[in-house]
Formats: sequence, structure tokens, C-alpha cells
Amino acid sequence: MSWSAASIAQLCFDKAVGMLGLLFFYLFTLIWRLPRSWTWIPATNLIDRCCRRFWNAWGRMTMTDMDEALDWQGQAIHCADCPHHGLLSSKGCQPLHACVHDRYAKRIDRFFSWHPDLADQYLDHIHFEVRAVAAQYVNVFLLPRLLNDPDETVRWNALQRLPHRFLLEMRTDPHREVRIRVASRMEGQELTTMMNDPDYYVRLIVARRISVAVLPLMVHDPDQEVRREVALRIDPDWLMPMYTDDDARVRLEIARRLKTEQLAWLRHDPDWQVRHEVAQRIEAEYLHEFLVDPDEVVRDAAQRRAHDDSFAGKGA
Repeated sequence: MSWSAASIAQLCFDKAVGMLGLLFFYLFTLIWRLPRSWTWIPATNLIDRCCRRFWNAWGRMTMTDMDEALDWQGQAIHCADCPHHGLLSSKGCQPLHACVHDRYAKRIDRFFSWHPDLADQYLDHIHFEVRAVAAQYVNVFLLPRLLNDPDETVRWNALQRLPHRFLLEMRTDPHREVRIRVASRMEGQELTTMMNDPDYYVRLIVARRISVAVLPLMVHDPDQEVRREVALRIDPDWLMPMYTDDDARVRLEIARRLKTEQLAWLRHDPDWQVRHEVAQRIEAEYLHEFLVDPDEVVRDAAQRRAHDDSFAGKGA
């Protein structure tokens, strides 16, 4: 199966237009809901009018597009040329509503929901959307072949219907989205082979789900978000080896979990947030160092501690 340059360009263009439309939808909806009392501001009033005109134009364009029976290449669909033309008279298919050749996945899905027995015929269709939808209805014994499909959506739709052992085989899928979903469904020791995944978000999911006993193997992960998750879950006995981490947010999570008697190791941390956390819990004998801290917020925290300790001492 091969894709022409024109087909790929058209597909990319369609997806880009869709994403742009969604972005404008959120932006203009936000501005549209501005309080009407703001309309006295000339700039806001102008933006509001422009947004309304653009949104109306976009709506007309979108509705026109959805009211046309077009295939994935933007060409008009001719029912007379369709191998399922016989279904039309019995309303087994319907242009703009249930059509396997339509460019919209919802209409393709509706066609296969009416005729799941026809899904087996579309596993090699040139358009990935058709194959992805067909994977949800095809005979389960045909699904393994779709795990080698060039499109990640098709592979994942097939994988969701297959037994767990197939999930294990997809831990090295070339696309991050598939590996992310695989990691989200696996448990315990099954995740160990994904601890060194090239994608940081896959490793982040692994750090959230893998057994705590294995987390020490991830304390030197190259991504700070992964190490931060490790610091949140790892056994307290492993926190001290991480207190010199390069990222301040990782050290902050470590400071929050360390025992009071261990906080002295972080009292000279270069980040004020870490020192602020330490100043609130460190043993009293070190508190005087924070009273002269270069950061005002840290000094204030130390002064409150000193005041509270002094008041508690008088009360005793």
C-alpha cells in the first residue's frame, strides 16, 4: 500500500485546518462571553465584532463542507460507483450519514455499525481512518495483522480488542502514542522494559505505575519530571541519594518527604523554595542560619519559627 504525495499533503492540510478551527473556537468563545459592559472599550468592542463576523463565516464554511458528500481526498462521492450501491435502496447506507467512503469518521463508523460483516473487506483501504474504524468491527482473528499497520491509530484500535499478551508485544511500538497507551494499561514488572523508553512521557507513566521496589532504577532518569515522580513515590530510604538532584523541583519534593533530622543536608540548597521548605521543619539548632538567608521569604519563615518556638518555650 502506498500513499501519493498529493494524498499526504491533502490529509495534512485537512488536519491542520481542523486544529486551527478548534483553536479559533476556544479563543472566540472566550472573547464572545466577555461581559457586555466591556464594550465601551474601543479595542474590546472591535475584537468582539471581528470575532462574531469570523465565527459566522467559519460556521457557514464548516456547515457547507459537512453538507457535501466528499471522500478523504476531497472528491465527490458517486454512489453509482460504490460496490455497496445495492444498500442504498434499502437505506442500508445513506449519503452524509452512513457511508464507508465519506471523509468523516463518524459516518464511516455508522456504516460499519450497521454492517459489521463488511469490515473485513476494508483492512487494506488506503485511507487510515477507514482501517481504524474497521478495526473496531472486524473479525477478532484478523486483528493481529493490523498490529503492523503503518498508522498508529489503526494499531491501537486493533490492540484494544486483543488479549493482554499482544499488549506486551507492543511495548516497543515505533509511535509514542501507542506506547503511552500500552504503559497506561500494564502493571508491575511488565513495565520494567519500558523504564528506558526514548519518550519522557512514557517513562513518566512508568514511574507512576511501576512497583515502588523498582523505582531506584529510575532515580537518574534524564527528564526532571520523571525524577520528580520518582521522588514522590520512592521508598524514603532512597531519598537521600537524590537530594543533590540538578532540578530544584525534584529537591523540593525530596525536602517535603525527608525526616526532620535529615533536612540539615539541604539547608544550603541554592534554590529559595527548597530552603523555605527546610526552614519550616528543620531542627531548631540550625534555625539561626535561615534568619540571615539572602531571600526575604526564607527569613520570614525562619522568624515565624523562632517566634513560635520562643512563645512555646515561655508557655512551658
